[in-house]
Amino acid sequence: MISIELKSVEYHVALADETHRPHITGNRKAKGPPMSDKTRLVCPHCNTINQFATARLSDQPKCAQCKNALMQGEPVAVNSQSLDRHIQQSGVPVLVDFWAPWCGPCKSFAPVYSNFARKAEPNLRLLKIDTEAHQVAAGKYGIRSIPTLMLFKAGKEIARVSGAMNEMQLQQWVEQQLTGL
Repeated sequence: MISIELKSVEYHVALADETHRPHITGNRKAKGPPMSDKTRLVCPHCNTINQFATARLSDQPKCAQCKNALMQGEPVAVNSQSLDRHIQQSGVPVLVDFWAPWCGPCKSFAPVYSNFARKAEPNLRLLKIDTEAHQVAAGKYGIRSIPTLMLFKAGKEIARVSGAMNEMQLQQWVEQQLTGL
């Protein structure tokens, strides 16, 4: 059975017979705000694109496919393909840490980035990508030094900075970049 919410009306669709024609039953009870203001998030587990009312962003939404939490309070490790999917499909700004396991400043910055993720979600999606393992992504985004942070909104790069920083500097940098957008 598939549950779909349209204009605050919940519908259940089930493929009940071999003809694969859906049987639809309606439930006129309104569930939450209208879906006119929608947000999209890519599941960090199965890469399914999920869409829901923006007002539900702080309700710890779960993936419609795998049922895992869409926000985890920690950076999501991605590969080249899932990086592009998150950047292009996310309804919230995306902050990406380009790093490598041999990089000393990257290692010292990792706990700062993780702590920031706990505070910044659900208003910001934090990703991390190992540039040594995913060199295609590093080349595509023009990464010349690490760690490099890139901030995206609506699929477009809006800022980048290289070098490790403390949590207060990171928060100030992100807020400055997102102010007025």
